Amino acid sequence: MSPFTGSAAPTPDWRHLRVEITDGVATVTLARPDKLNALTFEAYADLRDLLAELSRRRSVRALVLAGEGRGFCSGGDVDEIIGATLSMDTATLLDFNRMTGQVVRAVRECPFPVIAALHGVAAGAGAVLALAADFRVADPSARFAFLFTRVGLSGGDMGAAYLLPRVVGLGHATRLLMLGDAVRAPEAERIGLISELTEEGRADEAAHALARRLADGPALAHAQTKALLTAELDMPLAAAIELDASTQALLMTGEDYAEFHAAFTEKRPPKWQGR
Repeated sequence: MSPFTGSAAPTPDWRHLRVEITDGVATVTLARPDKLNALTFEAYADLRDLLAELSRRRSVRALVLAGEGRGFCSGGDVDEIIGATLSMDTATLLDFNRMTGQVVRAVRECPFPVIAALHGVAAGAGAVLALAADFRVADPSARFAFLFTRVGLSGGDMGAAYLLPRVVGLGHATRLLMLGDAVRAPEAERIGLISELTEEGRADEAAHALARRLADGPALAHAQTKALLTAELDMPLAAAIELDASTQALLMTGEDYAEFHAAFTEKRPPKWQGR
């Protein structure tokens, strides 16, 4: 994501999300607890635009995506989205579906790690948002449900049919996307859908601890690792190795690489600059 901006100033307030930034860690909270944080058209648009803005801030080094109340996110709001889409024409429906996909692309393409802090339900679009994150930290109450076929739509929504097989394998992905059955935390950990399983009620704390560790580390190295993980999913081995070589050659000219050597020589911790 380019750091160069035009005339527009950063958005001071986000009406459909709660956003806090402290010492390089951004916390974005879905804050409709009375609706299990169900997403609206405006919430999708805010997520898309917020991630683009944060990606241009050199100061953001990690992001925690969380949900307020009893669960992470129950998906798209049945009344405000599903009801409304029944009266939309095809062009408008295409615009909406492209927007939801842009949110997932923004999560995958932003230059900092994204950690989903999960408790309770992560269903429909909420499950895909969690899937798109780089890390999924969950407590035992967490459960995933890719519900799209349950409402008569394709299970391959918002990039789920691309991402899920790459995380859990084709067999598990077929079962989860085709049947829409809920997967509770122990099974989700077993098949690789959860990165870290915490004690009850500790997912937010653990997610922020991981974000702090990442934010205190070599940010440029993390950004390039994330970019390569995404870019190389569909590359042949020879192309991936060449991209790795080019990336490493560039990072070897960076300040952090020289700082590691200096710190090692002086027997002290590195002071990472993200450059």
